[in-house]
Amino acid sequence: MLTVDQLALLFVLLLGAVISVPVGDRFNVPAPVLMTLLGIVLALLPFVPNVEIPPDLILPLLLPPLLYAAVRRTSWRQFTANKRPIFLLAVALVFVTMACVAAVADAIVPGLPLAAAFALGALVAPPDPVAATAVAGQLGLPRRLVSILEGEGLFNDVTAIVLYHVAIAAAVSGTFSPWRAGLDLVLSAVVAVAVGIALGWGANKLMELLGDATLQIGLTLLVPYASYVMAEELHGSGVLAVLTTALFLAEHGADADDVMTRLAGHTFWNIVDTLVTGVAFGLVGLELHNAIRTATGRWGELLGWAAVVVVVVVLVRLLWLLPATWLTKRLHARRDYDEDIPVSWRETVVMWWSGMRGVASVALVLAIPLETDAGAPFPSRDEIIFIAFGVIMATLVLQGLTLPWLVRRLGVKADTDHEKEMAKELAVRASKAAKHRLREIEETEELPEELSEQMLRRAFDIGVRISPELAEDERREAYRERARRVKRVRRIQQEMLSAARHEVLAARSEPGADPEVVDRVLRHLDVRSLK
Repeated sequence: MLTVDQLALLFVLLLGAVISVPVGDRFNVPAPVLMTLLGIVLALLPFVPNVEIPPDLILPLLLPPLLYAAVRRTSWRQFTANKRPIFLLAVALVFVTMACVAAVADAIVPGLPLAAAFALGALVAPPDPVAATAVAGQLGLPRRLVSILEGEGLFNDVTAIVLYHVAIAAAVSGTFSPWRAGLDLVLSAVVAVAVGIALGWGANKLMELLGDATLQIGLTLLVPYASYVMAEELHGSGVLAVLTTALFLAEHGADADDVMTRLAGHTFWNIVDTLVTGVAFGLVGLELHNAIRTATGRWGELLGWAAVVVVVVVLVRLLWLLPATWLTKRLHARRDYDEDIPVSWRETVVMWWSGMRGVASVALVLAIPLETDAGAPFPSRDEIIFIAFGVIMATLVLQGLTLPWLVRRLGVKADTDHEKEMAKELAVRASKAAKHRLREIEETEELPEELSEQMLRRAFDIGVRISPELAEDERREAYRERARRVKRVRRIQQEMLSAARHEVLAARSEPGADPEVVDRVLRHLDVRSLK
């Protein structure tokens, strides 16, 4: 149960999550890294209380909204187009990293059983999806790299968490069956996909019944949690269930004419993403006290083991990425043309250095049982906790702080010309769709010639506003002049509406004023201000 001091600490983390964004932009440091550093500082202060969150609640509380917010920025087509690089990174690389870490840990840590070593490998294997997305999104990386990092981050947790549970079960029970482990992996995926699709379909139908934007957005906050918990209760992968639900809603729940819900939902989920991400990484830093308590009197030995595992984790990612990228390029050249892959060694290096560990690894290491089925202490639990936190802190802080420098040094940046060309193509399609609809209206309604010409100009303006390059040179200048005139008119109109809002708001405190009526009129003026 949270105490008053712990609740105050939570508010400090929420405040830090808000402030870390502008501070990170100012100093070119990723906000998750700043929040981790804040958590570390708070963990080292003797008067700051420990936040004792039950380990089995960390993933269900933090991951569903973070995953849902991340999926909103992508699409099913993007996943299917990038299935090869995502598979090589999210599935194959997790297996390879787990095996390598397990082999090294088994060799260097005395008395560490192989099953416990595999548990350590599984929990440090997955790069954090939230860290990768948050950091990559702030650095202006090419969209193809961000797509691969998002896909890797979203799917590697599914693989790692299932492998972790298999390894923990083997360490606790003392027995292991490869066939049973493989069957558990398949069943976990099948159950998760079934739950995700079912809840996505149900949520989509319920949104149609709700109608109101506020209620619909509130439902989107509940759905990820329901998907995660239901899948876990049915022994499926909660992470995969959330991904499936979010992708289903992204593909089937979009209404092109529901403007208010889309704008409000975008703002709402940006707020949720910022706050929950900040708290998550603040908790990562705060959990440092566990590692400090474990290392008392054994700093040299434990730091040496942690350093070795960090080197293994970082090197395995590099040594895997080089041939995997080469293979993907070869296959890409033969068959696929819409696949997002690194196009140079510089982009491959950036992908390598973006493999930061974070929230999922913290939750998994804290969820390690205290005892085995036989009643004995879980083997080498303290050592596993310290090594895991060493990997998390080293990758998240060291790589997170140096990644912006590395990106600048290598000159990796977004292809703005390609993005402009895509925007131009969409502008043409939007303008043509508007003109086609105008012609259909003219066939059923008799429009005055002046109105028809005015509407035709507005259809053209739809495309030009998106991409001014659509206009010819002389027409472009005329459009710019018209845009300046429209901007001036809008400025004057906004000042008039501002005066109206101030007057209506002042009436709220007058004797006899009905606040509900005042707020309804104010909302009307607010909506007019958006037009």
